[in-house]
Amino acid sequence: MRTAKISRKTKETDITCEIILDSNGKADISTGIGFLDHMLTALSVHSGISMNIQADGDLHVDGHHTAEDIGIVLGQCFAKALSDKSGIARYGSAYIPMDEALGFAAIDISNRPFLVFDCDFKNERIGDFETCLALEFFRAFAFNALITLHVRAIYGENDHHKCEAIFKACAHALKDAVAIKGAKTVTLSTKGVI
Repeated sequence: MRTAKISRKTKETDITCEIILDSNGKADISTGIGFLDHMLTALSVHSGISMNIQADGDLHVDGHHTAEDIGIVLGQCFAKALSDKSGIARYGSAYIPMDEALGFAAIDISNRPFLVFDCDFKNERIGDFETCLALEFFRAFAFNALITLHVRAIYGENDHHKCEAIFKACAHALKDAVAIKGAKTVTLSTKGVI
């Protein structure tokens, strides 16, 4: 079973994250930021990857450290759970509609971390979540998971819908990319390694 658990404590945050890749998408999320809980739950449920994320951050400052550090720890869990990455599909992409909004994500589990984030939010906040933190979360996740990730809110009027569409698109792209498609001795790379 592909699973990982990582705890990380700094002067700003105290985070424990456990994931099970081959699971049913059971989510147990508590970050102190309601909308972020909602997005991470969507990421778990729609990817089929069970996630237990417990975070205590310096929210009296703002949500930046919490969102970024969750991305770091979740990304590290993915990298650990995927181990040598043999047998995986490696690539995944998805378009997800959310009412009037359309989100897109494409993933290459490549060991070459990169993020392209093309999302224009109209408002500073969605509930208690600062919209600029979506970029911080995805950047930290991509670079610590060692993946190339492209995320785009193609269009939409409602920021909640746009943000939810990109998280769900990322979830479906992840689901496809981590799926076992070949023998555990086969790596989908012309180099022979990822």
